[in-house]
Amino acid sequence: MDSPIAEIHTSRRQSTTLERSKKLKILVVDDEPDNLDLLYRTFRRDFQVLKADSGINALEVLAAEGEVAVIISDQRMPEMKGTEFLSKTVPQFPDTVRIILTGFTDIEDLVEAINAGQVYKYITKPWDPGELKAVVQRAAETYDLLKQRTEELRRANAQMALLTVLVQVTQASQSLEASLTPIATAFSDSFAANSCILQLVEEKTLVATQGSYSREGTVKNWLDSDPLTSEAIANDKIQIALNVAKEPKLDGISHYQDSGVQAHVVIPITYRNQMLGVLSLQWKQPCSLREDELSLIHLSAQLVAIALTSSRQH
Repeated sequence: MDSPIAEIHTSRRQSTTLERSKKLKILVVDDEPDNLDLLYRTFRRDFQVLKADSGINALEVLAAEGEVAVIISDQRMPEMKGTEFLSKTVPQFPDTVRIILTGFTDIEDLVEAINAGQVYKYITKPWDPGELKAVVQRAAETYDLLKQRTEELRRANAQMALLTVLVQVTQASQSLEASLTPIATAFSDSFAANSCILQLVEEKTLVATQGSYSREGTVKNWLDSDPLTSEAIANDKIQIALNVAKEPKLDGISHYQDSGVQAHVVIPITYRNQMLGVLSLQWKQPCSLREDELSLIHLSAQLVAIALTSSRQH
């Protein structure tokens, strides 16, 4: 059987393109209207730009909008210096990259802020637009890299937890039925799915035996009338709909509308050419899957097949 990873490269490329086309948010802060407007016009093409005319207003913007990739702040502002404002953003938004604009030498404040890790770079006024754009682009790339590594660490921890559960289930002398819900729960946690169903299959037909997990507490099982599930069983191949609204074959399927599921992955569980079950991962929003996650799904499906086979023998 072909690797499921090879079959979905097109979907992955499309989802990655969509992710990268989304503009990062930056916040520009300056008490001089002309400077604030200039900063906005400089970056509006490449970023989603938020504006504030003081440190106090900037904190209110962040409270309403949430994390931004980069903050560009003037140093000399009434009521609150730029370095003071930036220091207040660190606890809640540690990953945001901060840049100070200063019109004259204010070494003491700047050195203290830089040493404390609160400021990534300072730019002197009047600034060179090309230099500032280059600095902000590097800052945005730094933010992207930091967020990527943070997410990779989170995923690695979740993946290790999933593999640990699967190995434990494989080794435990418990009944087949008792193994299903722990597996479904571990998959849901690992891939941040809203719900997960692991349902057994006999002679390519779904049977009643299942295990499930949902963040909402209950799972409505509609797999027996789901086209993706039917195709996964018929072809013994993983089926992926990362954005249900854009899948013509799922158009008008009532259970997607009723359940609010907007992304669905169905993984056949097969051991030595015998299909044992299907695993359904469901999300309430469109999503994407990275290459390492697809590899993990492929590996985990093999471990689940071993776990189910082992449980059947007890």
